[in-house]
Amino acid sequence: MTPSPAYADMSRGNWFTRTEAWLDERGKGAWIAVMVLGFIFFWPVGLALLAYLIWSKRMFSRTGTSMSCTSRRARDAMRGMRSSGNAAFDSYKADTLRRLEEEQEAFEAYLQRLREAKDKAEFDQFMADRAKRSGDDTTVDA
Repeated sequence: MTPSPAYADMSRGNWFTRTEAWLDERGKGAWIAVMVLGFIFFWPVGLALLAYLIWSKRMFSRTGTSMSCTSRRARDAMRGMRSSGNAAFDSYKADTLRRLEEEQEAFEAYLQRLREAKDKAEFDQFMADRAKRSGDDTTVDA
């Protein structure tokens, strides 16, 4: 059994290099956990780790372990469109997804009509109040 390349790197170098490789293997969450612990136990250590993460671009880089929200959604959408191997189930799934999309569109259209009706009612109320105020102003002036 051969060790992984990350473990091979861990056997060489100083303690800092080995620790860095170990944390890189575990991902961004491990770095953040160590940084938070650094802030808890001795704040300059946490601050130094934060500076190192930003300087080394580990905090904001997109690696294989971290995905953006849009790429995660795209992956999930692709997973949902895969064939299960059962034609009857795939047909049922496609029909159900189509029906749900139609219901979602109908509901969004309903909400839009509801917002428009509320806006119209508020505007009509505003115009009625304005007309009433301007009517009161003309009677006071006369």
